Amino acid sequence: MPHQPLEPTVRRRRLGQTLRKLRNGAGMTLEDAAAAMEWKVPKLSKIENARQQIRTAEVTELLKAYGVTDPEVFTALENLAKDAGKKGWWQTYSGVVSSAYADYISLEDDAERICEWTPLVIPGLLQTAAYARETMTETAESRTPEEIMALAEVRQARQAVLTRPGKPLQLWAIIHEAALHQRFEVRPATMRDQLEKLLNASEMPNVTIQIMPLDSTAHPGIFGGFGLVSFPGPTPDVVLLENLSGATYVEGDGAQPFAHAVERIRAAALSVEDSLARIAQLEEGHRK
Repeated sequence: MPHQPLEPTVRRRRLGQTLRKLRNGAGMTLEDAAAAMEWKVPKLSKIENARQQIRTAEVTELLKAYGVTDPEVFTALENLAKDAGKKGWWQTYSGVVSSAYADYISLEDDAERICEWTPLVIPGLLQTAAYARETMTETAESRTPEEIMALAEVRQARQAVLTRPGKPLQLWAIIHEAALHQRFEVRPATMRDQLEKLLNASEMPNVTIQIMPLDSTAHPGIFGGFGLVSFPGPTPDVVLLENLSGATYVEGDGAQPFAHAVERIRAAALSVEDSLARIAQLEEGHRK
């Protein structure tokens, strides 16, 4: 049977991009680096392009060849190589979780921090189960009720990164106020409970929530929502763009404009204190 090409997952692409950047920083060509490792050039090219696996021990030797001395870089890239093909808890839901969605969950699992700008919905990491079910029921028309329930379970399971031992994910969520005015006719308490969850989540030291007011000034976020995912060590940021047809990733240098945009979006939003006051005001309105 012919050999199947390796799936270039986001983890493998991050590893390959970082190794390429370090090689260029060392002033070495593909030929130079391959010769130092006693490899053929196509092997290193495939590794950098996420088309071939690389063992942890090979990463270590490659970094030495590039003159890397920072132990944090060794640890970060060795772990990335070790986990590149690792299956996570989400594989249990492989029947409903697409490969692109699985890639994003693996990014959340690896991430140190995420800054998310959501103009129309509450970020998935802050959603209640009921809100997740209601929004997916209305948007995922091709899904069965059983699949909707499974996807809602996945969304809840993802939130474990906010309370993981050691280094919980740092989440900075900027939510447009319009998303807080969503109404659910069948289950009107859904939005009240969702607002309460936002207030509770804001008490976590690793979660920051800002609200973009309805009367905000113009800012880069008017072009659509995105999530900026950052990692420990030297691996580059990844940006997630979502739409009805699925997910698109912006990687490497392409993520830099989004990092600049985040600062301007934060500046246009309400302060953290005023944001929580606005959420509390709306939550109280649901109780009347």
